[in-house]
Amino acid sequence: MDWQKGENSDNVEEGSGGGGGGGFQPGGVHLGIGGILILVVLSLIFKRDLVTPFLGGTDAGVQQTSGQAQPTQPTQAVNCQNATDEQVSFACHIMGSTEKTWSDYFAAMGKTYVDPKLHLFTGEVATACGAASTAVGPFYCPGDKKVYLDLGFFQELQDRFHASGDFARAYVIAHEVGHHVQDLLGVFDKVQQLQQQGYPMDGANGLSVRQELQADCFAGVWANRTQQRLDWLKPGDVESALNAASAVGDDTLQKETQGRVMPDTFTHGTSAQRVKWFKAGMDSGDINSCNTFAGDP
Repeated sequence: MDWQKGENSDNVEEGSGGGGGGGFQPGGVHLGIGGILILVVLSLIFKRDLVTPFLGGTDAGVQQTSGQAQPTQPTQAVNCQNATDEQVSFACHIMGSTEKTWSDYFAAMGKTYVDPKLHLFTGEVATACGAASTAVGPFYCPGDKKVYLDLGFFQELQDRFHASGDFARAYVIAHEVGHHVQDLLGVFDKVQQLQQQGYPMDGANGLSVRQELQADCFAGVWANRTQQRLDWLKPGDVESALNAASAVGDDTLQKETQGRVMPDTFTHGTSAQRVKWFKAGMDSGDINSCNTFAGDP
């Protein structure tokens, strides 16, 4: 993947993050591939299932705090034009490509795309969704419109799950930005309304699965449109992203950590579903192909 072709972002920062209330709220944050993979890694290390409790709605693998979340580092803007760290430069270019793609897409719909911030952190971070640790992995917080990312998790992605390749890493960021797109389009509000009406969040047909699969599909839309503009993919790149999507299906992860599958606790969808919806977005380049809330997901 010729990721250097991507536009540089002006919306990357690093440090402790902003915002802050008390304990981390799993329901207020949207974990992607990174967060789930990190929980699996921790489960293997500590020989304890940390994935199922989290998927079932309780907090595992994240740090709980009480009271005001205290920042550990000051937040500062990253100069993407002069970034010397390759991982930081990669994140800058991928983020910039999402900004260009979605700005153009929203403009074609007669809407204005508001760029999110990409916040790079190490260790712990204070967010508008509460305090979180590296164990959460990449996530989007709608409270402050930021994507949070610890770049160190990319090594775990490659070493333990063999999901290597630049496009696999790009997919991770694009998925989290997909949640921001949902936020701007009012999907979060719709999900909240449906939840209040009694629709379940968890489970194979739950709202959480549908919301995550739509973010996968939006990542596919980004992949399609960015490829048309930049022609930056190489042979094997698409396969690496599909492999990454497959590696984080609820069924695959539950087999890995506990040897059995519990559909009632699904929150992100099966491996087949994640691949299906990413491909739907990538094949079409159209968010209208991403209605995961209709019919079976």
